Amino acid sequence: MSHARFFSFIKKEPVLTVSAVCALISMLFVPPSAAYIDYIDFRVLALLFCLMAVVAGLQRHGLFEWLAARLLTGSMHRRKLFVLLILLPFFASMLVTNDVALITFVPFAVLILGLTGETRYMIFVIVMQTVAANLGSMATPVGNPQNLYLYSAFGLSAGEFFGTVLPFAALALPILTGSVFFCRQSDLTVSLPEKAGIDKIEPVVVYAVLFAVCLLSVFRVLHYAVLLGIVCTALFIEDRSLYKSMDYGLLLTFVCFFIFAGNLGAMESVHAFLLKMLADQPLLTSALASQVISNVPAAVLLSGFTDNWRALLLGTDLGGLGTPIASLASLISFRLYMKTEGADGGKYLGFFMLVNVAGLVFFLALAQIIF
Repeated sequence: MSHARFFSFIKKEPVLTVSAVCALISMLFVPPSAAYIDYIDFRVLALLFCLMAVVAGLQRHGLFEWLAARLLTGSMHRRKLFVLLILLPFFASMLVTNDVALITFVPFAVLILGLTGETRYMIFVIVMQTVAANLGSMATPVGNPQNLYLYSAFGLSAGEFFGTVLPFAALALPILTGSVFFCRQSDLTVSLPEKAGIDKIEPVVVYAVLFAVCLLSVFRVLHYAVLLGIVCTALFIEDRSLYKSMDYGLLLTFVCFFIFAGNLGAMESVHAFLLKMLADQPLLTSALASQVISNVPAAVLLSGFTDNWRALLLGTDLGGLGTPIASLASLISFRLYMKTEGADGGKYLGFFMLVNVAGLVFFLALAQIIF
């Protein structure tokens, strides 16, 4: 691999690169052995693969763009338009993950703001969309990778999971809605140049059924191996090209952090340190770790050192707020914004940090009081 391609790969997959380096360094202290197999949670990998495949199928056939167009076309007030743009990723992320929601709806927001002459609100809308996706995704086990992992790793029941996260997601909804009152009111008309539509209804139905089957496996009604067989067979028949569009980097990132976390657990000094930190301040430790290594790796790493799943779940979910690297979805939004005409990275990051740090402090303080 040439130097240019090597650095291009690092830029494209920074978290995978970091996770691979961490895994390799840990191997110097704990040499590879058959025990490595026990580190890897194959159920989580299978569920992630299946969900990514199904969502990619729904996205390819225009379901999300059709939904957005149906909601946004016509005359409306500026605040109503902004509320819809912000809440679309909030609710969509609960089913299709925060990163997919932002990949879909941030470009749509850029288009709408350009057509209506509202580009001066570009940073506000995209940052709030990012916050909305990160907070909305915490509401379901399939909303983000760390939820899916922790739900599986700790064998949580639906009641335990939803009872922990729903109060925070419910509180986020009025806060996000109220944020638009910082914008002046005005009447706008949204007219899309080409009305988005679903190209074929049959594939959408197929992928919707597959998504329902995925949920059966998430809630342990169906074994993950059976689900994997069903989804792989369906993709082979319906659209084999989807195999090429999968985010295999995310799957490899999980494998690397499984190895890294497993090796740390085998090192007595590190094991003792993390045990103490998580015993004293589990919520704060998981939230702060998320600011440095992102919330997905933090969940994988710390899950082997505590039984306090509630603090770990909330810490990594709320820890998606804060720095731009706290959640991979935040980096996606930033990259999409920087492709827009006249993008100001410094102004964006300044507003991003202001909103996210304030949100992180508020929700963590609330979590400390409640739990």
